[in-house]
Amino acid sequence: MRLGDICRVRGQETNTLQGLGLVVGLRGTGDGDAATTSRALARAMQLMGGPVSSDTTGQLNLDDVADAKNVAMVVVTAVVPAVGAQQGDLLDVSVSAISAKSLEGGRLLTTPMLGPRTDDRNVYALAQGQLRVSPDGPATVATVEGGAKMESTIKANFHTDGRITLILDQDFADFITAQRVEDEINNYMAIIAGDSATASRGGLANGSNLTPGSARLSSNLSTARAIDQLHIEVEIPELDRASPVRFISLLLDTTIHLQSKSNRVVINESDGIVVIGKDVEIAPVLVTHRNLRIEAGGPEFVEIGQDASPETNAKLKDLADALNALDVSTEDLIAIIKTLKAKGDLYGEVVFQ
Repeated sequence: MRLGDICRVRGQETNTLQGLGLVVGLRGTGDGDAATTSRALARAMQLMGGPVSSDTTGQLNLDDVADAKNVAMVVVTAVVPAVGAQQGDLLDVSVSAISAKSLEGGRLLTTPMLGPRTDDRNVYALAQGQLRVSPDGPATVATVEGGAKMESTIKANFHTDGRITLILDQDFADFITAQRVEDEINNYMAIIAGDSATASRGGLANGSNLTPGSARLSSNLSTARAIDQLHIEVEIPELDRASPVRFISLLLDTTIHLQSKSNRVVINESDGIVVIGKDVEIAPVLVTHRNLRIEAGGPEFVEIGQDASPETNAKLKDLADALNALDVSTEDLIAIIKTLKAKGDLYGEVVFQ
């Protein structure tokens, strides 16, 4: 597989902006006499020059807005893409009611959008617009397409001190894969440094994709180091540190030979799906199911061309085929696999989804 298909570069991840806002224009389904909503509405009206009175202590008089049933306080969120966002970009907004019964027909007043950290009070975007409630979803959740306008630029930094960090996807993250990625990257860079003529022709012994201009990397050997089962740190060659995009693109296009996952069983009980790897074995066992009796293991399950031996383990897929031929349901097959795993007679990994 391509290295870029099994990992991402640290810094290339989504971020969430959030804020508290007010929705107006509801049809009597707002917060009603909620004191918090009344204070927020009075403050918003004051900022917009509205005629809001004050009491003798200078506090806003909430009596004027105490029964505003067409107003609701909401939580507003927007997701910044993994590549970042530029000033002026428009992002979709999600709006969730706090205590309103419905947001149907409402409009979001201008809402400052802050970062996910509570100590960061910078306003990164302003959100506002007409709400759209999905007919299939709850009436207390709505969206505003392109409702948040970026007021500042959020950059997705992908390198620090001349290094990048690769983060393996959860489906591939383990110590074996991390070490293999380290070895492949180091071998890849060693081939470039040691055989620039081959690199300039675009051919590598390990099958990596390389363009003719890549030979200039040969004077700077990059090194990779697996930190744990998730992270691999890669040093950027000196010639590319001022503009590392080319190096990273070549790196992510490197071919990685992964360990086979054929000794894994994946079970999706809700959809009734069972995927069995070809190398999953079971010990010699006797399986009884209602009025059926199946003996797994021994010569009956030996492939053609192999010598029969009492030590030969049966393949789980062969047992599944036998059960399927006897019209055993998927639910019963899953139950049998669970029992074999619990007994310790299934040699492989079982993953439930």
